[in-house]
Amino acid sequence: MFDTKTYVTRRNELKARLTSGMVLLSGNGESPINYPDNPYPFRQDSTFLYYFGIATPDLTAVIDIDENRTLLFGDEQSIDDVIWMGKQETLQAKAAASGVTETRPTGALTGVITEALQKGRPIHFLPPYRPANRIRLSQVLGIPVERLSLAASVELIKAVVAQRSVKSPEEIAEIEKAVNVTVDMHLAVMRSAKTGMREQELAATVQYTAQRQGYALAYPTILTTRGQVLHNHYHGNTLREGQLVLNDSGAETPLGYAADLTRTFPAGRRFTPLQKDAYEVVLHALETATGTIAPRVRYLDIHFTACRALVDGLKDLGLMKGDTDAAVDAGAHTLFFQCGTGHMMGLDVHDMEDLGEQYVGYTDALRKDTQTFGLKSLRLARELQPGFVVTVEPGLYFIPELIDRWRAEKKLAAFINYDNVEKFRSFGGIRIEDDVLVTADGYRILGKPLAKSVTAIEALRDG
Repeated sequence: MFDTKTYVTRRNELKARLTSGMVLLSGNGESPINYPDNPYPFRQDSTFLYYFGIATPDLTAVIDIDENRTLLFGDEQSIDDVIWMGKQETLQAKAAASGVTETRPTGALTGVITEALQKGRPIHFLPPYRPANRIRLSQVLGIPVERLSLAASVELIKAVVAQRSVKSPEEIAEIEKAVNVTVDMHLAVMRSAKTGMREQELAATVQYTAQRQGYALAYPTILTTRGQVLHNHYHGNTLREGQLVLNDSGAETPLGYAADLTRTFPAGRRFTPLQKDAYEVVLHALETATGTIAPRVRYLDIHFTACRALVDGLKDLGLMKGDTDAAVDAGAHTLFFQCGTGHMMGLDVHDMEDLGEQYVGYTDALRKDTQTFGLKSLRLARELQPGFVVTVEPGLYFIPELIDRWRAEKKLAAFINYDNVEKFRSFGGIRIEDDVLVTADGYRILGKPLAKSVTAIEALRDG
């Protein structure tokens, strides 16, 4: 946990942002794999962590704005719990570390909420993403499960997003710890990968490098020779000479803060000439887009900067043609770059995505495009502020099925050289990703350096 004052200050700021009523924050419970005593690794709800810092299952908090008090609901250990789990720190002690002086048994929650509802007091809650929390909230609030997301408090969502978006110095330091361990993960993979190995051996290296330092993984590792599959969690392929290996992986600190880095490297010791040329296109897009990061710059414009750089490079490769701006406006680049350039990062790798991309990555004046191919996958578009932590991750993805569909339709043929694209059908994909802090006068790439030039990566492969 951070210092007690951190959590008290965060809750006080939250109360100041809201008008009246109660805030009801649900922590997560254990999630069984196949029966209750065999659960998945526990992960506390990120917003609960932000305001309380307690990574214990089955807790609920009520922040009473009008009465200026905070209640923490949970149960102390039974003797059976002690027998099976050992003596743990008491709920009262955990609450005290978070600056909370009032604790109640879990069973008392319904009465507190019912009394508030009978008095007509507003109950602010966030949209639940876990089925167990949906059911529990439905029971406590008397709202049908299917209506919970619609009934969630927009006022609370906006208040939480405003706070969590701007990282404090201690949060930035915590994120940087995650980035540094993630750098270790990537270096270990690039140094140990050899043709003939299975992807799963390298995925195990990722897990081992994080876990041996006391860190978890922030998300399931993407480590694949099929880099054109954007979220590929299959690790059964064998590395072959002439292939590219894409490693998208990130560590999570014990306090829950994430990192998210991607590097693409040759399965052998050297990039082929074609791979090198394509890689340089993506690297240039990354560096060009990153160089535009600053306060008050819209991430939407950073995204389009990356897209234009990719189109210019694809023209040099003979895959695209015509005016660059016109090609981007028409969406021709999305044959090769189907997603967004980046997202917010913090206690979640896609920070606060459970609260809704419209609230996190957009504004009332800048609405998310949910229909246009490519743009509908852009998670972040709003103006940046100092303290934001974002990813920058352009890529090129040669998806045979998409190429076939577009070519059959002669889609945007004025901008695409389909005959030349055929040469890349089995190319795979390239992504390069950094984690970036928005500063008062620009940006800073977080963490210790991680090889990303062709020369630096090939030097690692020689090692």
